[in-house]
Amino acid sequence: MLILTCPAQLQRLEEALRRSLPLALPVLGAVMNINRGNPGEFEVVVDSWPHFGAVLARPSREECGFLPGRGRLPGTARDPRLPALGHRLPHLCTLPEPRLDPDVRVGSLSPAHVDLLNETWAYGGNNRSRRYLAELLGRFPNVCLQDRAGQPLCWVLTDAFGTGTHSYTLPAHRRHGHMRAVLALAARRAQARGFPTFGHTATGNRPMQRLQEELGHRQVPELCRFVLHNPGLGRD
Repeated sequence: MLILTCPAQLQRLEEALRRSLPLALPVLGAVMNINRGNPGEFEVVVDSWPHFGAVLARPSREECGFLPGRGRLPGTARDPRLPALGHRLPHLCTLPEPRLDPDVRVGSLSPAHVDLLNETWAYGGNNRSRRYLAELLGRFPNVCLQDRAGQPLCWVLTDAFGTGTHSYTLPAHRRHGHMRAVLALAARRAQARGFPTFGHTATGNRPMQRLQEELGHRQVPELCRFVLHNPGLGRD
């Protein structure tokens, strides 16, 4: 396995991954982030160069204690015991214009909201997940809908892989179209930065799948499997 550090090689890798969309989605966003300042302090490993068949994006420092996943090109074995999530990719220029209630404004989350995120995330609730979410807030874009007082109602984060992730609406503010609006806003902003717009949806989360389909997303046939290293879950 080879770690790519040369900017020319990384740019060539990005171009190759773009030609392999949508199956290369798990790693393309990470490579794009590396080529644009590397806010996540990641590195890319390939099985060979310049002709490669597998790509791994990973943190370049050991102290990153909560990594939700990894991406590889198709054709490699996946452990069937891992939870499966589906890739979804919207058709460009088909995203609807979000309609917001007059009492709702668009903003962003700050590090001060990390405890709220950690409490509401299904895989959160411990110090490692809190540190991971704090890193996302400090390093990558996010979109948040807020009330007039500036309190978060609904949000979607972006991770080191360029994935729209950790989307959530507070229970008291559901069934008002907030998630539809925040997903469309996040997708538009990602596309404006040149990033492919995609997210992961649990295979059993049919309501979110329907919403994404209504927004013009389509499901990629491959599944992406994640390993969530979270001792607080108490699961095998």
